[in-house]
Amino acid sequence: MPGARREPDPAARQRLLRIRGRSVAWVPPLLLLLGIAVLDWNTSGEFRIISWIVLVPGIAAAICGVWGTAVFAALAVVTYVVVDTSWPHQYQTGLPDFILVTAGGVLATLACAVRVRGERRMVHMRDIAEATRRAVLRPLPPGWGGLDHAAVYLSADVEARVGGDFYDIQPGPHGTRVLLGDVQGKGLGAVETASAMLGTFRESAYHEAALGTVAARLEVRMLRHVRYCDAVGRADGDRFATGVLVGFREDAPDEVEVVNFGHEPPLVVAPGGVRSLPPGDGLPLGLGELAGGLPPVLRVPLAPGETLLLVTDGVTEARDGDDVFFPLVDRVAAALATDPRTVEPRRLVRLVRDGTLRHSGGRLEDDTTIFAVRRPTALTSRSAAGG
Repeated sequence: MPGARREPDPAARQRLLRIRGRSVAWVPPLLLLLGIAVLDWNTSGEFRIISWIVLVPGIAAAICGVWGTAVFAALAVVTYVVVDTSWPHQYQTGLPDFILVTAGGVLATLACAVRVRGERRMVHMRDIAEATRRAVLRPLPPGWGGLDHAAVYLSADVEARVGGDFYDIQPGPHGTRVLLGDVQGKGLGAVETASAMLGTFRESAYHEAALGTVAARLEVRMLRHVRYCDAVGRADGDRFATGVLVGFREDAPDEVEVVNFGHEPPLVVAPGGVRSLPPGDGLPLGLGELAGGLPPVLRVPLAPGETLLLVTDGVTEARDGDDVFFPLVDRVAAALATDPRTVEPRRLVRLVRDGTLRHSGGRLEDDTTIFAVRRPTALTSRSAAGG
């Protein structure tokens, strides 16, 4: 969601309020209650602060549960009565402040109930979103398709309206094919479109000998999906998807085939530096008819040990407080100069993920997928065999 801000995670907040597995959320409001009572007892009669005790249930409402907040609301009222009546009559704050403290406790308890309900709903929605994403993005075992690989998906939507980023690796008799894409829009419609693309990719990438045929099957599937959405009256019938389709052929170990559907061109990350693949002139999936055909299949050099880095626009469009885009190429090149092992997929994905989050201050403008694949070098192959 453009402009969305990442809200505090309720689960993470609760972890911060635990020590050795036990909740200490009750400590701040208790200390505040005792502090106000002690300070009021030691002030002069002309300056009473006991009515400040109304803050106690308010603090509890922000960090404690409903019952805990109710207990502190009751303690605030009892403490107020005990402390106030211990003063001579002329210095007592009396009924008005008693009503204030009582009403404050009731309102704080109600506010806490609303907060807890909202947090539970948020956690529930995030669980549903995660389950949906896992159903679409299957886990990839190590070495799948004979490739070293690593990937990470970061959601930018605080309301758990999942996005349409997708990726997969499909080995087959004609080599291993890789797909990364980004469906326009968000929500379950985008996830449904991503699922359709992945289903077609997994079948065609296995059976079809030519990568261009796989690309054609993806284009046809997108058009069929759009026509179906129009037929059932769905508002998302105008969807399209950018994507990059890559083929690793066994008979061409020093090159890859690439079809670019209007996506950011992948980067080739090598120990000696970073280079970008040709951008191509293809339109996104679903819009090929406007260009009179599909984008061409490009053959580009990729030596064993060089890593192909594919990202969605959550990375390339990440901005800092000064509205400056994340300098992906410069960051990767600088890391390589410091540590050539950055070329390894896991290290590379971790570098880009951490760099993107730091650059954007943790506020992602869009869902973000970072995907790195490479043919294993002889050294990594022997290490895997020995493991």
